Amino acid sequence: MIIKEEFLSKLRTYFSLNLYEVKIWTALLSRGVATAGELSDIANVPRSRSYDVLESLEKKGFVIMKFGKPIKYLAVQPVEVVERVKKHMKEESEKRLKRLDEVKNTEIVDELKMLHQQGIELVEPADLSGSLKGRHNLYNHLDLMIKNAEKTVTILTTSQDFLRKVEGLKMTMEKAKKRGVKIRIAVPISKENKHAVDAITDIAEVRHTEAKGRFCVIDGKEMMFMVMDDKDVHPTYDVGIWVNTPFFAAALESLFEVAWKGMKSAVEVARRA
Repeated sequence: MIIKEEFLSKLRTYFSLNLYEVKIWTALLSRGVATAGELSDIANVPRSRSYDVLESLEKKGFVIMKFGKPIKYLAVQPVEVVERVKKHMKEESEKRLKRLDEVKNTEIVDELKMLHQQGIELVEPADLSGSLKGRHNLYNHLDLMIKNAEKTVTILTTSQDFLRKVEGLKMTMEKAKKRGVKIRIAVPISKENKHAVDAITDIAEVRHTEAKGRFCVIDGKEMMFMVMDDKDVHPTYDVGIWVNTPFFAAALESLFEVAWKGMKSAVEVARRA
């Protein structure tokens, strides 16, 4: 039996199986019913492992063991397997989420916080920096930065990135505003993003700018800036630099303040766009 490695790789990803499991499973699907020895030969899996693999597949609901001698195995219909895997993943996800919620109310989190605080005290200010790759990671860290904001959130962004920020960070910004945090966003307003202005004006003050760039400064102390134009880079290759440096962050915020005074209201510009 010859099956492309690419197909086996997809099965491993979708069904959370190891290599031996997908080989034995596809071998059984091609035969319908077979013994462990037959499947071992077809799938090119060591016989010493085939019984363990079949037992694992049986527990996961992929195969049924038939009584008799020799013991044979029957393949469950693939559509039914998909439903079983979905159900199992959902149950496991709910269990993990429940455990994480329970952890919040235990001493474990307090001890972890204490360890982290002790570690931070030993870190040199110059070490409080890092690079993040992938837009998903960038937004996760931006979300964390805004959650920790106490006074100000200052953002310069692009037209398209503004849409993503409104969609992905609006709730976090809203909570920050309720804490008394002042949020300002400078962005080029266009026909494509003018509707997003209305969605965020109750939370942040938005002004139009022709400047190009992407950065976020929190409380004049820490900042993140993106090193590439989001129009020219795939989301998975987007890169951001995070630094916790009051000296540089405050300087950048001061420059932003000067430019901010000359910017027009985004609401007015959006009406004419």
